[in-house]
Amino acid sequence: MLTLIVFLPLAAALALVALPRLGDPQARWAWVAVAAVDLALVVVVWARYATPPAGGLAFEERAAWMPGVNSSYHIGVDGFSLPLVAMTAVIFLACAVHALRERHRPRIQAALFLFLQSVSLGLFVAADLILFFVFFDLSIVGMYFVIAGWGHGNRGHSAMKFFLYTFLGSLALLVGFIGLYVAAEPHTFDIPELVAAAPLAGRPPRWRAGAGRDPGRPGGEDPHRPVPHLAAARAHRRAAVGSAVLAGVLLKMGTYGFVRIALPMLPQAWRAWAWVVIVVGVVSVIYGALVALAQTNVKRMIAYTSVNHMGYIALAVGAAGLVAADTTQARTVAVTGAVTQMVSHGLITAALFLLAGVLQDRAGTYDMGAYGGLATPAPVFATLFAVGAFASLGLPAFSGFIAEFQIFTGSVAVAPVTAIALVGILVTAALFLRALQEVFTGETRGHSLGFTDLRSSEVWSVGPLLLLSLVIGILPRPLLDVIEPASVAVVDLVGR
Repeated sequence: MLTLIVFLPLAAALALVALPRLGDPQARWAWVAVAAVDLALVVVVWARYATPPAGGLAFEERAAWMPGVNSSYHIGVDGFSLPLVAMTAVIFLACAVHALRERHRPRIQAALFLFLQSVSLGLFVAADLILFFVFFDLSIVGMYFVIAGWGHGNRGHSAMKFFLYTFLGSLALLVGFIGLYVAAEPHTFDIPELVAAAPLAGRPPRWRAGAGRDPGRPGGEDPHRPVPHLAAARAHRRAAVGSAVLAGVLLKMGTYGFVRIALPMLPQAWRAWAWVVIVVGVVSVIYGALVALAQTNVKRMIAYTSVNHMGYIALAVGAAGLVAADTTQARTVAVTGAVTQMVSHGLITAALFLLAGVLQDRAGTYDMGAYGGLATPAPVFATLFAVGAFASLGLPAFSGFIAEFQIFTGSVAVAPVTAIALVGILVTAALFLRALQEVFTGETRGHSLGFTDLRSSEVWSVGPLLLLSLVIGILPRPLLDVIEPASVAVVDLVGR
């Protein structure tokens, strides 16, 4: 089943490339249909999912691949990967629906996004480090062509910077994976086997910490690395609808690596560097919010809020490394909140980027000062943007509140000083309220004059993302029931 979920979009992408005579409308609807079928398959997997034993995987599939280095095609899901697989399928379907009116090479765009969907799903189900690396590198290639082909302005330069910085991070990732392979006995790239072996246990602290850095920071998608994030911020500004995928899905590859690789495989190194990760998280929360507050470009503002939101995840997983006898439950809550935040941020930020793309589509600019009173000619657009803004700042009844409440509950219980990161929520509220006031309220002026409201395809792409955030915020139990057992298992591994 998982193999079908991963490779169905890739097969459809190859079919679109191999059928150049296929008309543009057919290509667009084929993209929607394949994304919908893939999501339906994910729903079936979720309905049939049963929590595997600690350290195990559900729906496991394995086949020989490179036996000389003990690397195999090994995939499966657990409480960390299944929510991200579902989130990925939802976001790609939303992008497909949003692009139904795309006029710029829609057949190639559909094939490229279907390719990206396959490699993204493949990474989240990978249970082998080489397989993980292959899918990660392919995601960089796919996003490069998305930015270069469908971005705005100096898109070639933005795409090149994104690719080079992110590829540099992937090389460090590969070095870390090879280090784990060499240290393991017997040598292997299999993730469950490496988790069970803890290959760097007992090594000198300097080597443990150094080796823990690369596997714990999978590639340039991680926004806590400052230089790659500058390229990512520029890519967000240029990449049009691709920003929804870049922020909603690809950014999660780095933080997913924390809970899939760094915490369970390198527990001693993670404990040694826990305070460094916490400090990085706190700085990311406050820095991201302040830089976003300074923006006058709607899309750049949303891009920098991703630094803020992903900082909460770093804060939570850092707190998981502060091992003490009476903090097990608090650290479990923090890790559960971190994974919930990955899902929440993906849904909400993807919706906001799709809405920001409407501004560019209608008026050719993201500048907030170019609008005013937009709520009058575009009330549906204004309503959905306001809902997305309040969801992003963590208002109760939305998924962001559930995630951030768990993160701060767990983190503050372990390290009370982390409460300083609450300032980030206040700044986030200020920046979104300022944007809502400047763009949507007051007298209709500038590019707001003659602005047409959302089309049905735009409503049906953004609306379900925000609705899912609302459902998770009101009824979080189905999601938390999947995540919590995996959080308990990884916290136990960090404490060993």
